Amino acid sequence: MKVIIIGAGIAGLATALMLESEGIRADLYEQSPEIRELGVGINVLPQAITELSRLGLLADLEANGVRTRELVYFTRRGQEVWREFRGQFAGHDAPQFSIHRGRLQGLIARSVHERLGANRVHLNHRLIGYRNEGDSVMAQFTDASGRSLPPVRADLLIGADGIHSAVRAQMHPDEGTPRWSGAIIWRGASEWPAFLDGQTMFIGGGLLGKAVVYPIAPGEGKDPRLTNWAIVQKVGERNDPMPVRQDWSVSGQRGELLPLLDQFELPGVDLIGLVSSAREVWQYPMCDRDPLDGWSEGRATLIGDAAHPMYPVGSNGASQAILDARALADGLRAESDPLAALSRYESQRVAATASIVLANRRGGPEEVIDAVEALAPDGFTDIDAVLPFQDRQQIVRGIRKVS
Repeated sequence: MKVIIIGAGIAGLATALMLESEGIRADLYEQSPEIRELGVGINVLPQAITELSRLGLLADLEANGVRTRELVYFTRRGQEVWREFRGQFAGHDAPQFSIHRGRLQGLIARSVHERLGANRVHLNHRLIGYRNEGDSVMAQFTDASGRSLPPVRADLLIGADGIHSAVRAQMHPDEGTPRWSGAIIWRGASEWPAFLDGQTMFIGGGLLGKAVVYPIAPGEGKDPRLTNWAIVQKVGERNDPMPVRQDWSVSGQRGELLPLLDQFELPGVDLIGLVSSAREVWQYPMCDRDPLDGWSEGRATLIGDAAHPMYPVGSNGASQAILDARALADGLRAESDPLAALSRYESQRVAATASIVLANRRGGPEEVIDAVEALAPDGFTDIDAVLPFQDRQQIVRGIRKVS
């Protein structure tokens, strides 16, 4: 069997490794002239780390990331709403890792080059369309100048080409652009002294205004950590036209951001100092797409953000892409018919990820912060009098819905 993967991001690279481990040849086709380590910090959940560990990547993760020990939710006023251990500290078999997105992509890419060979990653290939042809699928490409490249035939085509997926666009030509939440995210990473135990993730505030801070790698000195920060601010309404394109590489204006920080109080974190010390600031609109009923058309299918782009809530983005890759590899191992394998893959992943997309629109587990801020906008003296522990736990676990 031969599989072609469109896109060499985390989803595409992880899929290639997993297919290779099952004895299935996969070639990657990436429109960029190089694989760039873009982005800032992300978290990867234990379920996904388990799959990366099976690929032999745990030592690389240890060297490049931080084992997340604890997660704490605050109101914007700095009052604690929820606290819990994460990963192995919470009893999981695998850790949760906080890591620079680009470094994670880079270490998976290096493993792909080592195990599959550099000739299996085809750069400067922009997909312009695919065509199902009976027992195969044909992909057509151009380079960056628009010059046609030789078509490629395979048994399966996997669209791992992100929220602006060309594969998805062909499947659903009337879908249009991603749907904007009305919020803008400013992000960056700063060398900063470790706070608390150097493994804690802070989230202050809900959907109207949120500050997220956590370490993602050892720093250059003895004490500092490379510390990720993200500021989310509601500035419009859902489905308003996006002010800028959803892209990892759009520079943000620090002057627009700094006045927004006065609304936050994170205990033990100098948020203004942290943001001011970042070398670069990035900005993009928080977007997703409506869930699809299915991801496949003949011998073409979708994975990761191409299949289910979601708000960056609850550490689900990269994690769900890695779980997609495992489910697809398992399906192809279990089924001799590729179409049956795609059906098996969809049955495991479509509904599961759709529920996360919709939950993240409400705030995901962080919805508990919105609930407390709505009930006690001026603060509180006893959190249990505002929202009892059991109710908060049900919101965080996704059991109780907040109206």
